[in-house]
Amino acid sequence: MTVSFHSLRRLATISVGVLVLGGCSSDSLWPSLSGEPPAAQGASASIPIRPSQGEISGQPLNAPPRLGHTNFQITPPQPGQPTGTFVGQKVDQLRQDLVRLQDSVRAQNGSLQQLREQTIQNALNYHSTVAQIESRLQVGTTPGNPQLVDAWSQAQRELEMVNGDIGLMNGLANRVSADAALSTYLLESVRAAYGLSGAVEEDHRQLAVLEDDTNQTVVMVDRLLTELSDDIRRQSAYVGTERQDLNTMAVAIKHGELFGTSLANRTIPQTGGGFAAPAAAPRAATPIAGSRPLVVIRFDRPNVQYEQPLYSAVSRALERRPDAFFDVVAVSPQASNTGRAALDTNAARRNAQGVLRALTDMGLPTSRVALSATTAADAQTNEVRIFVR
Repeated sequence: MTVSFHSLRRLATISVGVLVLGGCSSDSLWPSLSGEPPAAQGASASIPIRPSQGEISGQPLNAPPRLGHTNFQITPPQPGQPTGTFVGQKVDQLRQDLVRLQDSVRAQNGSLQQLREQTIQNALNYHSTVAQIESRLQVGTTPGNPQLVDAWSQAQRELEMVNGDIGLMNGLANRVSADAALSTYLLESVRAAYGLSGAVEEDHRQLAVLEDDTNQTVVMVDRLLTELSDDIRRQSAYVGTERQDLNTMAVAIKHGELFGTSLANRTIPQTGGGFAAPAAAPRAATPIAGSRPLVVIRFDRPNVQYEQPLYSAVSRALERRPDAFFDVVAVSPQASNTGRAALDTNAARRNAQGVLRALTDMGLPTSRVALSATTAADAQTNEVRIFVR
């Protein structure tokens, strides 16, 4: 099964063979990135890489996560009549403490609702700017377009405003945590008051009512803190993802072509995130004999434009195997002249380092890539071959 890509800039016919990782054969097309298209064998036909959602609609590739929507309204405690006993005075004092606690919780709830509205608006502003950039890249534009560079800087500022909202949420969470601790202490104090001597039946009746009111407040504060913590967790993950995508977008603006989301968001995290860490791949000096490369980039002319098809090929591979590792191999032709061989080897190594930089700029973690060099009898010019493991 074979996939080919064509350069949007039409500087040359560029095609990339993608090794399908689900058991299909890739022998029908030799993958390459060169000035000449590879020849298909047999009746196999090339199929295009599926476009991303941003390429299809021009809309943001990642929507902001939904925030909680609960408006935490607390019912005031029921009033009680003085009984003239010491326990009755204690009940009245505890009731006043509960009123103060509830006033604090109402203030925290008001801050939360305001923060949510502010965060949503900042996220909408950010995604509006991103959508404009993607729309321009989708139809093609000049490399390094200064208008898009300015828009990218604006998007970065708007994303930092969303990140600032997370900081405000963290401060609010600390204040709610203090209220949660106070509510638990107050509930324990109400229950301990049952053991005080000198109470009349009305004192215990009012204590029972106050215990119910305090318990409801404890539950409400816990729900508020849980929902706020979920908002912080989702927003933090969202901002981290968007930062990686902005880095990839900067590379796209540099080349004047739409890429897509960061390759870092296509891989399985090695730690955290609820995923099992993949086993470390062996760092072989050269690929296994007989294995076919995912991509071959032939540097047979100056300024080979390989970034867009390279991104598409690696992105497609990660869609099929999010735990994949990649070997970036600098390949130089075999030469009888020692001096010429040394020059070719150095040039191939520089090309491979450039490809590695391009991959990391696209978000591929360096822990997923191994860099090596070799010579090959079938290489007619300096090449960089990328293998999937």
